[in-house]
Amino acid sequence: MKFRHLGTTGVRVSSLCLGTLMFGSWGNKSADDSVRIIHRALEAGINYIDTADSYSRGESEEIVGKALSMSGRRDRVILATKVHSPMGVDPNSRGNSRRWIQQAVDNSLRRLGTEWIDLYQVHRPDPHTDIDETLGALTDLVRAGKIRYFGSSTFPAHQIVEAQWTAERRHRERFVCEQPPYSLLAREIETDVLPTCLKYGMGAATWSPLAGGWLTGRYRKGQEIARTGRAGRWGKRYDMSTEANQRKLDAVEQLAVLAEESGLSLIHLALAFVLEHPGVTSAIVGPRTMEQLESQLGAADVRLPRDVLDRIDEIVPPGRTLNPEDGGWSPPELADASLRRRGH
Repeated sequence: MKFRHLGTTGVRVSSLCLGTLMFGSWGNKSADDSVRIIHRALEAGINYIDTADSYSRGESEEIVGKALSMSGRRDRVILATKVHSPMGVDPNSRGNSRRWIQQAVDNSLRRLGTEWIDLYQVHRPDPHTDIDETLGALTDLVRAGKIRYFGSSTFPAHQIVEAQWTAERRHRERFVCEQPPYSLLAREIETDVLPTCLKYGMGAATWSPLAGGWLTGRYRKGQEIARTGRAGRWGKRYDMSTEANQRKLDAVEQLAVLAEESGLSLIHLALAFVLEHPGVTSAIVGPRTMEQLESQLGAADVRLPRDVLDRIDEIVPPGRTLNPEDGGWSPPELADASLRRRGH
């Protein structure tokens, strides 16, 4: 396993990060099986684990906490979790307010069974909360020793810049890492997010490097798609009747041929591609089974030659995301017409 610095923090993390979205009721319902997968990842050299309070409504955090307690390796693991998503019917049990962040971090610490969180991430932007309030609350958590660092996830470039400027102007701690979506099929962050991270010395741990299963060979032309798991939860990313997803199917076919010609699995091609970008610190893999984890581990040692990278650029041009639904977040102005029409 290779290790890279997380931005300018001096912390070294594995180039593959273990994501735990699929541990718990959203994916692998066996806690014991999920613990075994976590232990195997640690044995393989992964020292970076990413979860979120919202994953299976806290169950994922509990599984991670159990696995780390059993392994005795808590001190050697860079543990990341997130805040923002709804955690109940209370309208204040969500978002990026000081009130919720202070409550949510204690909940996460309890579920994780730890005294500190290495990287606490704001899961999405909150248009109703001033970024200074969020940074102020997170800065207080750093000074209290509850978290070591904090970062953002799926923030557009202009909001990353705003957060950096606000931190400097208001003397807050700053975001040290961004967690954006990035894959062979979703390359939009090459345009501005990754260059912005490089400019400000931020790490970038990218989610969905296998495009939610599209780059595992699971979704191919002529195959029927089961409306279960991710395909059932995030339907627009898997509706094969749309033109955007037809473009993805076409690209997958070409990428699969390229992988075979290169002597690689499609999975290794996809993960190695993400890790080639100089702005990327780690690629977050999210296995549901031990078999899936084993199929991903070797990608950390793969380097893609220039001709293969050039061919990828021909199949999916740099900066292009084939289906906008894969972007993970869009401004509320795009969904709410009243926010973009004067006087209505």
